[in-house]
Amino acid sequence: MAPLEAPPAAPETGRPSFAGLLGWMQDDLAAALDAYLRNPPGPLSEIARAASDPRAFFEARFQLGPTMTGHFTGYYEPELPGALEPSDAFPVPIHAMPSGLVTAPRAEIEPLLAGHEIAWLRDEVDRFFLQVQGSGRIRLEDGGTLRVRFAGRNGHSYRSIGKLLVERGVFDADIDAETLKTWLRADPVRGRAVMAENPSYVMFVALDLPLESGPMGTLCPLSGGRSLAVDPEQTPLGTPVWVETDGISRLCIAQDTGAAIRGSGRADLFFGTGDAAGRAAGRFNHPGRFTPLLPR
Repeated sequence: MAPLEAPPAAPETGRPSFAGLLGWMQDDLAAALDAYLRNPPGPLSEIARAASDPRAFFEARFQLGPTMTGHFTGYYEPELPGALEPSDAFPVPIHAMPSGLVTAPRAEIEPLLAGHEIAWLRDEVDRFFLQVQGSGRIRLEDGGTLRVRFAGRNGHSYRSIGKLLVERGVFDADIDAETLKTWLRADPVRGRAVMAENPSYVMFVALDLPLESGPMGTLCPLSGGRSLAVDPEQTPLGTPVWVETDGISRLCIAQDTGAAIRGSGRADLFFGTGDAAGRAAGRFNHPGRFTPLLPR
């Protein structure tokens, strides 16, 4: 993607100026620093932990990289009803990663994963969207909660069924996740056939994480509104990134990855846990500006 005009340069250094970033002086950089401190230990960890002024820390220890045109979507941690045993209410399993390689596509894979069930959900739509998000909380019948996260996939490329249905004229381009779920459930046979057109199938692992912690990303536990999924070949994990899109101007941290997140300036903003976060994430699909912060 093409670089945009850089923020105004500071006259004393000639480098782009943090003060030139729209919203930099108003952002809650303490929240960004909290998210940054979730990264694994690195050269700046002790300095960051001791910082009393988050703005001064970021300005002193980083410089602005090239501002890129970007495209931002959102994701979240679903909270779904489920059970540890199958029943009429919860007939659809999610699976652990088997020891051997399983490369069958979605439509054919389930019989090959028999015996690797972790938990059971109410329908295939819940399973599909849990797999898209990559992690979630399952509210069990006994009142407990099981947290699961991405463990691996079957080796098939992810295909967006939302884009597929837009291309076929079923929906217009601004379809959101809740509308798509309703459409898939309205005719389960039709819905199952469309979901099978995404051949990728995600498997999970159960986590022992405190519920107050965010879900585990590729790098570390995630922070709602501050963690980004990025293409690590373009943006190293752990990098602070200044985001400007659709009324949002804030410092986020690259801490996760995703099958659909490819290319420079492409990012997925983590919105948090539960239905409200899911609705916000489902509506979030905008172009914007993507500026990485590079260590000095």
